[in-house]
Amino acid sequence: MTLQTLGWTDFFDQSFQDLKKNDWVPGRLIRETKINFSALLKDGEEVDCVVGGKVWHDATCDADLPAVGDWVAVELGQGEEDEHIIRARLPRRTCFSRKAPGKSSQEQVIAANVDIVVVVTDAGADFNLRRMERYFTLVLRSGARPVVLVNKADLFDQETNKKAASEIQALQPDAEVYITSATKKEGLEVLKSYLKEGITLTMVGSSGVGKSTLVNQLLGEEWLWTGEVNEVTGKGRHTTVARELVVLPDGGMLVDNPGIREVQMWTDEETLRDSFADVEELTMQCKFRDCKHQGDKGCSIEAAVKSGQLDQRRYEGFLRLDEEIEELTLRRKKRQMIVERWGKRNSKVKARNLQDRIELEKDERGDF
Repeated sequence: MTLQTLGWTDFFDQSFQDLKKNDWVPGRLIRETKINFSALLKDGEEVDCVVGGKVWHDATCDADLPAVGDWVAVELGQGEEDEHIIRARLPRRTCFSRKAPGKSSQEQVIAANVDIVVVVTDAGADFNLRRMERYFTLVLRSGARPVVLVNKADLFDQETNKKAASEIQALQPDAEVYITSATKKEGLEVLKSYLKEGITLTMVGSSGVGKSTLVNQLLGEEWLWTGEVNEVTGKGRHTTVARELVVLPDGGMLVDNPGIREVQMWTDEETLRDSFADVEELTMQCKFRDCKHQGDKGCSIEAAVKSGQLDQRRYEGFLRLDEEIEELTLRRKKRQMIVERWGKRNSKVKARNLQDRIELEKDERGDF
């Protein structure tokens, strides 16, 4: 196994040049626990390592810290009792992330340096175009290539599966959409066709859509225990509990993720509008630039909805995403203001303490 097998490219090699002088070695993070990481080094050696203090202190937020899929510079311990320490995280080529669940304004990295994001869904209980819009928006921002599997085709008729795939394709023409059945091993070759040496793929989707079954088939073994799925509701117990990067026996790498219950936005207005280019084009045709699209005269959006050119649900989804991004932006600004305020306060306290020490030293020396 070489670094190139693990996805090492000229991009990372160039970033690592200045770190070579420290006798650090490059490694790719494949696993994260509550206390440390596991990294793969040259020749396939796996080591456990901890994050160095400078990496912690230099991170402005959790998303700046190392994550599964990242390339890092590791200082190897010399003795059996010495820890291997992550001294630097190399710049990311791509980063697939979302807003952390709940009311946090923090970014949560799902997978770093991935080439392809495969979204797994089905034509039944999990089918939700609004959720797919969110996935496409996040994938577009990440820089990775979007692929969609409409899985569990054996549970639905051909017309239903094709309709679901067609509607998903219409949302994002650049995405590659396939109908598959993991239990019948149909479409597995589709995934294998993407997995070449050095290529990293991650699979995301709700619990119970068949991701674990697909992972098992790719690995050629029962890598993950799969739970029973209710054929009526389509729900099942997801078996992946932590992110992990796995080197596949036939080439390529897979970052497996727990089922995602929330697809909260972590993006910007520009990326959102790129994902809704059809809606954005219509807004440019409105009579007034500040059109609110709610009864305004000459509104092209309302005209498109009435004529059937624009699906009402798609436009409502766009508005909801727009509101979420605006709220997230406000939260980030508020958090930044708090951080800056605390920083200024701490600087003043440090300056005051320094002045007090100087005055105290003067008193002790008898300088008046």
